[in-house]
Amino acid sequence: MTKPGKPATQCRLCWDRGTLILTDPQHVEVVQELPGVVWDPRTSVHRAPGWRYYEIKAAIAEQALPVLDDVIPSRRQPTPTSAPTLRHYQAAAVAAWRAAEKRGIMVLPTGAGKTRTAAVCIATLGMRTLVLVPTRVLLEQWWHTLSKLGFAADDLGRYGDGVREERPITISTFASAKIHMAQLGCLFDLLIVDECHHFGSGFGDEALEMCSAPARLGLTATPPEEAARIESVGRLVGPVVCRSTIDDLSGVFLAPFDLVTLQLRLSPEERATYDEAMSTFRPVCRDFFSAAPQATWPQFVAAAMRNEVGQRALAAFRCSRKIVAFASPKRAVVRELLRRHQHQHVLVFTADNEAAYHVALELLVMPITCDIGRAERADALGRFAEGKLTTLVSARVLNEGLDVPSAEVAILVAGAHGSREYVQRVGRVLRPAEGKQAVIYELVIDNTHEMRELERGRRRLAAKEPATVPSRW
Repeated sequence: MTKPGKPATQCRLCWDRGTLILTDPQHVEVVQELPGVVWDPRTSVHRAPGWRYYEIKAAIAEQALPVLDDVIPSRRQPTPTSAPTLRHYQAAAVAAWRAAEKRGIMVLPTGAGKTRTAAVCIATLGMRTLVLVPTRVLLEQWWHTLSKLGFAADDLGRYGDGVREERPITISTFASAKIHMAQLGCLFDLLIVDECHHFGSGFGDEALEMCSAPARLGLTATPPEEAARIESVGRLVGPVVCRSTIDDLSGVFLAPFDLVTLQLRLSPEERATYDEAMSTFRPVCRDFFSAAPQATWPQFVAAAMRNEVGQRALAAFRCSRKIVAFASPKRAVVRELLRRHQHQHVLVFTADNEAAYHVALELLVMPITCDIGRAERADALGRFAEGKLTTLVSARVLNEGLDVPSAEVAILVAGAHGSREYVQRVGRVLRPAEGKQAVIYELVIDNTHEMRELERGRRRLAAKEPATVPSRW
């Protein structure tokens, strides 16, 4: 290998375990100024992260630098496939993405057909494509959806759940991508990141950083709100190129819906326990954020864990959450709502698995949690679609991506973990169907943290004002 300053015959750009290397550069000064390129003294080469490939190629072309590009090897291309038809807002999203040089994020609400829209991008470009999804369930769902849309089975590969199939169109879980991207990262021209809001915090971002695919498409219903994460995801995937809300599409492309809030009161015993817990937590939290107003919740937790007072405050906070998660008035209301909607498809969302199992045991409904095996979960979802089961209860598993198009009623038993989860849960019942009128019930305990969380979720939903029903249970 040639060190900087020594004449060489040719510049070569190639792949090395998630990074790009430039060897034997003739124009050292130019190479050193390419985006992300640094000198690696261990191997005596100029090196850059894999995701910089798009920028480096553009800079090389602008500089008219002679280069031998060996990054993406020759591989079998996808079989040509007719693109599925799109609704006008989906077609507009594709057009906006292509106008942004095939790099960017589509923000479309749950049920608006993000997978179908992405399939059009795959079909029209005809590029080798890597699709990243957060869960094994979504991996299987993507595989089956692409199959139904006409993509050849021989073209569809999977990485995840013990399977390693690299094909022209490969679908991988985030976890598998993080492990195998050093080898997979240079094999694709288009990277699709489903639920891309998971990235941008630094945790797991290397899965995107180690991929050289120049074309990138992010899909989400709930993009990050924090400026740092928006910047990070934009750097690795691209900017937001289109945005539609539930309110934009409701009643035409999504099912119309009624949003009903039931404000409930804790029993005297529950209220006393809740207030005691919050009186322990609030002073510690208030003092910390008064001293550090720009701090984040994770920073508060880290600081609180360093001393006994902080640890007691966090324990009290967890206690307060547990009290309201499935308080006695919520139990009564859920029972009544399930009786009222016994002939409809109902999804019940809880704060955690413990509450989900309480609902399942008390009301004899099927739980869908991370503890349920894949075969049993698939069977339950199939019976729900067929009408053999009318109710499912879940804490997190049904939040993202999973198709339950027959669902008509959502009961939000506990406040979601952030406004993003709130929007995802509401979206579960908005997939359109002939004559469908969805109903979403929000169960909130008055004068608790749930009221604030509800307001944040509503603002992000950007939907109609809900009907608020005071406690009468």
